[in-house]
Amino acid sequence: MRHEATRGGQMRQARGTGAVTVEDRQERDVATVALPQFHGADPGSGGVARETAPMVAAGIDASRVHPSRPAPTTYAALDLGTNNCRLLIARPAQHGFRVVDAFSRIVRLGEGLAASSRLCDAAMDRAVEALKICRNKMAHRNVTRARLVTTEACRAAVNGSDFVRRVAAEAELQLEIIDQRTEASLAVSGCAALADPAAEGVIVFDIGGGSTEIVWMGGRGEARDPAARIREWASLPIGVVTVAERYGGIDVSRALFETMVEDCSKELAPFAKKAAAARGARAFHLLGTSGTVTTVAGIHLGLARYDRREVDGLWMRQEDILTVIDRLVEMDYAARAANACIGRERADLVLAGCAIFEAIRRAFPSERVRIADRGLREGILLRMMHEDRAWWRRR
Repeated sequence: MRHEATRGGQMRQARGTGAVTVEDRQERDVATVALPQFHGADPGSGGVARETAPMVAAGIDASRVHPSRPAPTTYAALDLGTNNCRLLIARPAQHGFRVVDAFSRIVRLGEGLAASSRLCDAAMDRAVEALKICRNKMAHRNVTRARLVTTEACRAAVNGSDFVRRVAAEAELQLEIIDQRTEASLAVSGCAALADPAAEGVIVFDIGGGSTEIVWMGGRGEARDPAARIREWASLPIGVVTVAERYGGIDVSRALFETMVEDCSKELAPFAKKAAAARGARAFHLLGTSGTVTTVAGIHLGLARYDRREVDGLWMRQEDILTVIDRLVEMDYAARAANACIGRERADLVLAGCAIFEAIRRAFPSERVRIADRGLREGILLRMMHEDRAWWRRR
């Protein structure tokens, strides 16, 4: 019986291998336990105009979120990325928020984008169908305030704006194409509570489908708002879909994997140079949020089924990460597809994600990495609730 590190750093017995649901994952009754403070924001300032259009399109009465009215009780955050469509619906709780409904589906919106610079019809069809499910969930839960964002695929595609108009017509949702800086800032806000309070420097990264957002964040003594502690940031043109399409994700030899890591390292090099001082900071560590890092954590823990409470906040040692990556590289495609922690939908993407992860680890060596099953959507929710003084009103 082997032993594994728990999120508190103690040792416990592992429970063996098993299944982790990847597609259409429902995440209910999960509470975020920390409230980041947002720099320069007046808790009573409202700031609702940006989210009004999505609510009107979804059939939600926008007048209910006027700054002079009582704070709304149910919020939604949607992130349509290059690979996944993910929704969280939550209500404020004493120490953050409680998820009341969630949805996650792999849609591969960015399929073929690198070669054609366009979103293909099949990918858009998949995304629209997923978004219709999200719309119905929002209506069922009586969502009163929402922010619905899309990222790299729509930023990069020449027909990205056309797709947004199609979503408005067919799914009755108004997507907001956010820029790279906003994406990085929201991701940091969503997972910063997991940073070691003693750390004076943390590298936060989010490996997406079409890009990877990476941030050098200073210590908590610098500012209360995590976004205000960003010293350097970059949006790298490498994601699990783009890297897998460039090199192929079916047959990946160790030599090809090393080539993938080396090429990802080249894309990372300018940021690594600017953020080199982070490595010498007291209590420095990495903080990763993405399907790649949570998959690595799930395989490491041998979960019988995916349990966010086990993965979110887990500390992993570098030797544990290397063990999982080596194991994945040794698997053939069929073995990866059969592995319950990966599944058929992600079997051709997981090694591309691991190559990006490994490039980051080599650029910023650290004995420990904290795994976050939270990020962009959580950052959106926390900021909306803060603007509405949701926690002040509960007192």
